[in-house]
Amino acid sequence: MMKVFNEPKINEWASIIERPSIDAAQLNDNVRNIIDEVIAGGDAAIKKITLQFDRVSINELKVTAEKIAAAENLLTPGLKTAIQLAKVNIEIFHNSQIQKVERIETMPGVWCWRKSVGIEKVGIYIPGGSAPLFSTVLMLGIPAKIAGCKEVILCTPPNEQGEINPAILYAASLVGVTAIYSVGGAQAIAAMAYGTATIPKVHKIFGPGNQYVTAAKQLVQQNGIAIDMPAGPSEVCVWADENAIPSFVAADLLSQAEHGPDSQVILVANNKAIVSAIQLEIDLQLSALPRKDFATKALANSKAIILKNQDQAIDLINAYAPEHLILAIDNALQIADKIMNAGSVFIGNYSPESVGDYASGTNHTLPTNGYAKAYSGVSLDSFVKKITFQQLTERGLMNIAPTVIEMAEAEGLQAHSNAVSVRLNLIKSKL
Repeated sequence: MMKVFNEPKINEWASIIERPSIDAAQLNDNVRNIIDEVIAGGDAAIKKITLQFDRVSINELKVTAEKIAAAENLLTPGLKTAIQLAKVNIEIFHNSQIQKVERIETMPGVWCWRKSVGIEKVGIYIPGGSAPLFSTVLMLGIPAKIAGCKEVILCTPPNEQGEINPAILYAASLVGVTAIYSVGGAQAIAAMAYGTATIPKVHKIFGPGNQYVTAAKQLVQQNGIAIDMPAGPSEVCVWADENAIPSFVAADLLSQAEHGPDSQVILVANNKAIVSAIQLEIDLQLSALPRKDFATKALANSKAIILKNQDQAIDLINAYAPEHLILAIDNALQIADKIMNAGSVFIGNYSPESVGDYASGTNHTLPTNGYAKAYSGVSLDSFVKKITFQQLTERGLMNIAPTVIEMAEAEGLQAHSNAVSVRLNLIKSKL
């Protein structure tokens, strides 16, 4: 049952929208120990940790080409068609993010431009525990391919039989992943960050995961390994008014709650009647869910916040900075422009968050835990470096030289000034 807050005062908001807390110090210590084990022991350490945590013995970490090829035959035609359609939509949206190189003449004879270059080696992490997220393979593999990343490796945990879900293998093959490894958890992040005899070191790591995976990503980032973002447990915020359809809102809230017990759902509404109607629908739909236990535990941390003032509702949502935000309200499109902090926004009653999770085209790898205040979701930009270039003609250098010399000498950096002056002297000698 959701806990209801009726028109709370602004000074109470922070405690109401606080995410479920964990013992970060203990978590980081445990994860750091795993990382150190992998650095010291390589493949053998990974197999040992996998046996310890996943309770499965793995002989070969790398998935064979034969297993990857065979995966396609294990899927129904309907699922393969769905994955292929989702792939097309995701490609269309991410291809639209390609930027043309534009040469800009900032002043006569001074030319500047910027070029996007794919990160050579990237690693993508795919959760594969209670819900094998083959959709995330599409969300990460497709922009990596479009960006021109030369090496795209994938790590995902094996099931109790030591196998990887065939849909993950099929999706990886479809988007051009170069190698797949049966390893999950913090040990997978460590392997991609530092490399082992089998698993190559990458330059940037992508993908969501549990608290261990998120902590591992943040720890390896401290040692210079780039990550997409600290994406942790999933969350959704739904803003509903009289225009909302209670059964829709309940389904949206439960779609996030079923991810796991550490997921969080927030409902913002403008009166008690809406909250009651949605609560009733949640109870009806929850009983029929296969993952009822996960959803029930997540709902224990959920909140319903009643705010009659629309501006206050906008302020609270921006303070919460949800991963997913659904606007089931009147004038939703206009209100969406006032949202400053959110990972992805779903506008109107017929825009369920599930569509963005799978097939609309937008990326579902999004900032959680309030990071939407500063982080964007994964996009084509996440997989490229942007290198700037400049080229000056003799006339261009003469035009800009006085400015550079003046600024360099004011900072006391005479060699900077000299680098311009020696060229300027040669140009003048030829005039």
